[in-house]
Amino acid sequence: MPEHGHHGHANISPEQQKAMMEQELRLFEHMGKVKYKIAVMSGKGGVGKSTVAANLAEAFQKKGMVTGILDADIHGPNIPKMLGVEGEDILIENKEMLPVMSKNGIKVMSMGFLIDSVDTPIIWRGPQKSGSIKQFMADTAWGDLDVLIIDNPPGTGDEPLTVLQSLPNVDAVIMVTTPNTMSHEDVLKCVNMVKMLNIDKIGLVENMSYFICPHCGEKTEIFGKSQGEEFSNKLGIKYLDSLPLSEENLKSTNEDSTIVNSYAQSDITQKFMNIVEKIDDEFLE
Repeated sequence: MPEHGHHGHANISPEQQKAMMEQELRLFEHMGKVKYKIAVMSGKGGVGKSTVAANLAEAFQKKGMVTGILDADIHGPNIPKMLGVEGEDILIENKEMLPVMSKNGIKVMSMGFLIDSVDTPIIWRGPQKSGSIKQFMADTAWGDLDVLIIDNPPGTGDEPLTVLQSLPNVDAVIMVTTPNTMSHEDVLKCVNMVKMLNIDKIGLVENMSYFICPHCGEKTEIFGKSQGEEFSNKLGIKYLDSLPLSEENLKSTNEDSTIVNSYAQSDITQKFMNIVEKIDDEFLE
């Protein structure tokens, strides 16, 4: 794993070096106004990581904490749609990007705002991806935030590494998994990467743990037996909760909203509020 800092930049010009140092300073300055930084990660795609990240942001905001969300998933920026701000334009003021405000006052920054249309795929190489994520962190005028949620791309590649290495002190990392074992092997890799970076405040959310039939309310474990708690204990990380697959999940996505926002009285919203309480108690000082 590369050392933190500017490795392999032997041939950069003094101007480039100056620009990099200035960016680093801006990053520290902006991140210095954020009280708590929480990274959301998953070992693989398709486990509902962005759904969890967006609902956690809504739950923190609901709890009365000023919240922002950085969508660092360059290839699949889903956060704008989930928070109902898809297609908004980024305003630039004093060379800084102003985050977009969601209906509930969450500050949102995403690659999605910079792409012309939803259908445009982004084909970038590693350094460019890492560079753009750093720029998002350094050049976004977040202002004073209580909580910043960073929705990472899945896996242990360049982008999550950039986020974790560039962020001055990450307060917590939330892993999202599903009950099937394959996804557990991937989470194990993620947890090991996070521990290698000396971050020990790690929590686990098991998503799609069971399905609740909208007609009869019956609970079915479609992806196999829930193992969130055993798995957390085995990894030595904090088990936060298991979340169901439900009609609310599907409906809220189609409504460009989150469960916490659209179904405030639902059991799932209550679970998200409890998870946020646990994160607050366990990880945030």
